[in-house]
Amino acid sequence: KEWAAIHRKHHAKVETDDDPHSPIAKGIKEVFFRGAELYRAESKVAATMERYGEGTPDDWIERHVYTRHSAAGVTAMLVINVALFGMVGVTIWALQMAWIPFFAAGVVNGIGHYWGYRNYESKDASRNIVPFGLFIGGEELHNNHHAFATSAKFSTKWWEFDIGWGLIRLLSVFGLAEAKRVVPKLKTQPTKTAIDTDTLKALIAHKLQVMSRYTQEVVMPALSEEKKRASKTSLALLARARTVLVRDVSIMKASQQARLASVLENFQSLRVVYQFRENLQAIWGRSTASQKELLDALQEWCQQAEATGIDVLRHFSARLKTYVPQTTSVSGS
Repeated sequence: KEWAAIHRKHHAKVETDDDPHSPIAKGIKEVFFRGAELYRAESKVAATMERYGEGTPDDWIERHVYTRHSAAGVTAMLVINVALFGMVGVTIWALQMAWIPFFAAGVVNGIGHYWGYRNYESKDASRNIVPFGLFIGGEELHNNHHAFATSAKFSTKWWEFDIGWGLIRLLSVFGLAEAKRVVPKLKTQPTKTAIDTDTLKALIAHKLQVMSRYTQEVVMPALSEEKKRASKTSLALLARARTVLVRDVSIMKASQQARLASVLENFQSLRVVYQFRENLQAIWGRSTASQKELLDALQEWCQQAEATGIDVLRHFSARLKTYVPQTTSVSGS
């Protein structure tokens, strides 16, 4: 219950002062070196346990064993290790005791919000530390996890590997585990050429994936074109433009915001594709709008994108119309 509650609060309050372990709010050194202590401190906050622990197991074992005798587990692990491996078991136990506080609490919650690459521009600072999740059950792919928090599979690209997903699939063969959700694939219907309710449903369900494609299919080509004709002075500015053109302003540093302003002021085509990116995101951010209003807004977006004369925007608008919703799958894909 304690772990689930703290993890839920982290996702709900990510990168704010209320986040139990954000390196953005608390500093990277604090989270990296004292991650386990931050967990323990938050576990004593009754309001966190009550609000975010709702729906977690609340049976006799949880109340009388796990909560009341939390140290018994690590003691039992030491006894079992020594019984199985002799004095070598003490070394194994020491490694086990260091593994979770350092890797799970320090590396994932610290480095995973500080350094690495991002597949998806979620409104937090999460990063994929490395593309191969081998040592921390796949949590190395932390940006993927934050982008799709309910997915049992953390790898989303063909070149990423999540060992945790492999174990889940193995256990499922023996009926010992069942994946409730994975990231649904963004599906297209090539013959579809008009914006309709299916388009709208697909965009809302796959907004991070759609915006990831916008980055690859619109922002990056437009940036490359500007680099081809830029002067040496302009190239220095464009060399660091990619991040600020796709990052949410709310998690940018002041220096990044200044760089963005300079890029938009000096490069007209980038200003256009950036504004269209913002406008597209604003459509599904209109939570009080009716379905008709959202459809009208999306149709208008496509018409305006096609009228810019910018090829990458025109092509993206055409692709947008082909999107259709797909139900969540838990296949091995």
